[in-house]
Amino acid sequence: MSSQDRPVSSFKDKIKSSWPYILTVAIIGFVSLWVRILPSDRVLLPGGIVKFTTNDAWYHMRTLFVLLENYPHRMFFNPMTNYPNGSYIHFGPLFDQMMAVTSLILGMGNPSSQLVNTIGAYFPAVLGALTVIPVYYIGKYLGGHKTGILAAILIAFAPGQFLSRSMIGFTDHHVAESLFSTLFMMFFMLALISAKEKKLRFEDVLNKKFTVLKEPLLYSILAGVMYSAYQLCWPGGSLFLLIVLVYAIFQYILDNFRNESSDYLGFTGIVTCLVSTILILPFVHPDMGFSLYYYSWFHVITSLGTMAGFVALSFIEREFKRKKMKSYYYPLLILGVGILGLICIKILSPSLYSLIIHAPNTVFRIQQGGPSTIDEASSIFYDYGVFTMSKVYSNFTPTGFFASLLGMFILAANLFRKSKPQEVLLLVWSFLIFLAIYGQNRFAYYYSINVSVLSAYLGGLLLEKVKWSELDQKFKSNVKSPADIPRALKFVKVEQVFAVLLIVIFLIYPVYGSAMPYTKMVYGQPSQPWDEACTWLRSNTPDPGMDYNAIYEAPTNGEMFQYPDTAYGVMSWWDFGHYIETIGHRIPNANPFQAGIGGRSKSINETNRPGATTFLTAPSEEEASAVLEAIDPRSDKAGARYIMSDAKMATSMFQSITKWTLDIEGYYRAYWIDKQYISLPTTRYFNTMEARLHILDGNGLKQYRMVHETEAYQTDELLYKYAYNFILGGNIPQVYTGYVKVFEYVKGAKITGTVSSNETVKINTTILTNQGRTFDYSQSTTADSQGRYEFTVPYSTDGPIAGQTQFDTAPSGSYVLSYGDTTKEVKVSEEAVLKGEQIKV
Repeated sequence: MSSQDRPVSSFKDKIKSSWPYILTVAIIGFVSLWVRILPSDRVLLPGGIVKFTTNDAWYHMRTLFVLLENYPHRMFFNPMTNYPNGSYIHFGPLFDQMMAVTSLILGMGNPSSQLVNTIGAYFPAVLGALTVIPVYYIGKYLGGHKTGILAAILIAFAPGQFLSRSMIGFTDHHVAESLFSTLFMMFFMLALISAKEKKLRFEDVLNKKFTVLKEPLLYSILAGVMYSAYQLCWPGGSLFLLIVLVYAIFQYILDNFRNESSDYLGFTGIVTCLVSTILILPFVHPDMGFSLYYYSWFHVITSLGTMAGFVALSFIEREFKRKKMKSYYYPLLILGVGILGLICIKILSPSLYSLIIHAPNTVFRIQQGGPSTIDEASSIFYDYGVFTMSKVYSNFTPTGFFASLLGMFILAANLFRKSKPQEVLLLVWSFLIFLAIYGQNRFAYYYSINVSVLSAYLGGLLLEKVKWSELDQKFKSNVKSPADIPRALKFVKVEQVFAVLLIVIFLIYPVYGSAMPYTKMVYGQPSQPWDEACTWLRSNTPDPGMDYNAIYEAPTNGEMFQYPDTAYGVMSWWDFGHYIETIGHRIPNANPFQAGIGGRSKSINETNRPGATTFLTAPSEEEASAVLEAIDPRSDKAGARYIMSDAKMATSMFQSITKWTLDIEGYYRAYWIDKQYISLPTTRYFNTMEARLHILDGNGLKQYRMVHETEAYQTDELLYKYAYNFILGGNIPQVYTGYVKVFEYVKGAKITGTVSSNETVKINTTILTNQGRTFDYSQSTTADSQGRYEFTVPYSTDGPIAGQTQFDTAPSGSYVLSYGDTTKEVKVSEEAVLKGEQIKV
């Protein structure tokens, strides 16, 4: 331990000796905050408008406003999404509660919407900057103040997902996960160090030796509090209990081989887990059973189970020492007890056993099928199945990433010497998070903490090699005022300057350089077209009859939520479900919780379930309508009334949509064009409902009509229309159309009449959109042997009616019916379209 890290005589002396470092960390924290709020002019717009930068941020703000409306009661079940089922909210309550309390305090009990939105925008930046503090202390207790300061600098500018998820406007719980999980590890580490230094034994607890127990007990309690805070930000927080338990097994084995007592470890683990169990218990929903994704008995059992693990490991160790058994039997016995425990759990609760066995797969395994299309859930080392380091370098920089690997290697080598508990803890923690980013790149915002600490650890070792501690002591002895600094520079050696330059060039500068572009890349979500389309939806479609800010009780006994007859769903791809709900105040069928997608699972042999993927890939209008009708099996009402599509759903995103059905072949084909192969859509693609709606404007569909479109943007739409015209023989205008299009599912008016038998009959009209664009709508049929024909048409020629869709896209005139040399004009009322009435010609 370096001289500046030796214990001092009093708290006052400790503060006096540490204030330069505390001040330095505070400055680093403020700089870190400044970096995170640089794009404020692109997030906080004039008029009190806030452009949050992720769709989950919009949902967090929705839950925040509902919480403030009903404070202190929070929404747990939300029927305003995933129609007709609703969704249980798996977001932890703490993140929203912290924003709510802040809003209530600053708003004097009655915060305005603008204040709440502003607090929501700044909150992730503040939490990101606060993460500097625990990272500093973890670094400090690994290698002294110099390591702590370096770690604080590195995390302050850490690029990639940690920075992007803690920028202003990224109002999501991920940065809170990083902060509280790091605080948990910091206090757990401090508890270990304190308990080991004081040579704490379980007998001290029985004998009430508070001088020995006080500090380890305090740190252990704080560790339990911080773990609970972390768990209450994300239900998957049991990941860090796994890290602690794996660490404990290794530490117990090491201590046993060294013939050292592990009571310090057992005490810390038992107190930490006991506190976390007590604090998590009030938030458990018993009706959730053993669920990983919602606060359930699983979260209590994992805390109790980890505590039982510490008890068992301590008991076994004591028995080993009492009976003087050979050390190498200890890990074998641990393995045997672990297997026996799993067997008991399997017998007593097969569902819990299955969850424990399969839960690691959700973190460490590379996703397959539809889930593999979720960008943040894909492996950091693979892009579309191809190994790549690009995502690694963008998140950690090349030198930072490889420094973390070298740091783990050195820590692993230390296991064969006298490694400290904090070093073993960092090694296990870092290695398991490394495995986590292999499974899902989203955990890069966790691994950034490890990269910063491990890189600082290497930098600290380098500074120790050049005797930095001696230089530090000489400066403290000779510098009493700023005027003494020039004279003290004579103590600086060339190798020390060289070491600092190496650290700046290879560790600090790459991190800073990678971080700066993020301050220029923050864009508000949703895109302007989705904002406009959802705003239109809110103002021009019937009220679904739900109280948007009310707290609804979850259905019991496996029943479905009872919606009013006026309720309906809005079909779109799951990415856009939160926008439909939070901006449009309408009920999406699918949402970013991956609810309502439908399709199939790769692990289950089943047919496609009704949902967004089965509707959008349906190969005919009839099959698409059957999907809508099957979404809500309780009634004869369709599961969705409106369909919203954007240009990406119809082009670059479409292959991801198909993956959820596990049927991806035949939608595209490579063509040799201009001396290169170009992948273009095929007939199978153009038969899908998504293509019929967005690329072909719903032309010829019987029960789907466009009711609104947004402004056009340059997309891949023209390439798809080129393929339709020149490869498949179509004849549609090759122009950009609305980026987002809104369609309505209606019964359709029945136009009937008689002509000569087997006569070809056509009907067409010109549709004028709200953007001033026109396109043809047409159908054709052949009369039967008795000359009868029938058309089902979705458009009204008479305009909207009160209480129904106030569409601004409609026929510019009457329908024109033609056969032979005869033409007739046909008018269709809105009532006929909505009720499926017959119109005789």
